[in-house]
Amino acid sequence: MAAKPAPKRSKARILVVDDHPIVRQGLVQMIGSESDLEVCGQAESAAEALRAIAATAPDAAIVDLSLKGSSGLELLKDIKVRHPRLPVLVLSVFDEAMYAERALRAGARGYMMKEEAAEKVLTAVRRILAGQIYLSDTMAARLLHNLVGGRPAAGSPAERLSDRELEVFGLIGQGYGNTDIAHKLHLSPKTVETYRGHIKVKLNLTSSTELLQHAIQWARERSPAGGGAL
Repeated sequence: MAAKPAPKRSKARILVVDDHPIVRQGLVQMIGSESDLEVCGQAESAAEALRAIAATAPDAAIVDLSLKGSSGLELLKDIKVRHPRLPVLVLSVFDEAMYAERALRAGARGYMMKEEAAEKVLTAVRRILAGQIYLSDTMAARLLHNLVGGRPAAGSPAERLSDRELEVFGLIGQGYGNTDIAHKLHLSPKTVETYRGHIKVKLNLTSSTELLQHAIQWARERSPAGGGAL
């Protein structure tokens, strides 16, 4: 009696969430060329991503922190609550020293910067699919150092800010006023003003002018051209 052929191995289904069509297309093409992976959907905003997750039930998601009209960090928190078993890899232009730990706390299973080699994205995706964490060697060493009780590595003063304060700080640095920030983050102008006050205290700034200058400088250092805010 002839042996039955082995059943065809199903591909892991990946959702791609990024507000740049060219980036999404590049990821779709790269993932689609793999024998064990396929793209099951795309999204450019947090709302679209949540709808796509519900509709396609992906095995993993690749998420940018800079999304159309929304925050990638807030999306990570929503996914953690609504789909706690879905592993998410953050792929961002933002410096891992500032955002990787925040992303992991928000629910991500991995973090890598877009400047990394393309094949590393595939490595990272397969690692989170296997239930592991993916970080660069440098970032992993930094987090381990902090975990074992050593003194945290020196970083930007902006690391003192909460996730929401950092969002406001980044938007100030891009020239947004209180009303625009309130609209973008779905807050009231009064709440934005409160966040501005908290930021000034945490960064030891004495005026709105100082806040603006520091925010602009920080945005220039941390966000490559075209990166945008969170």
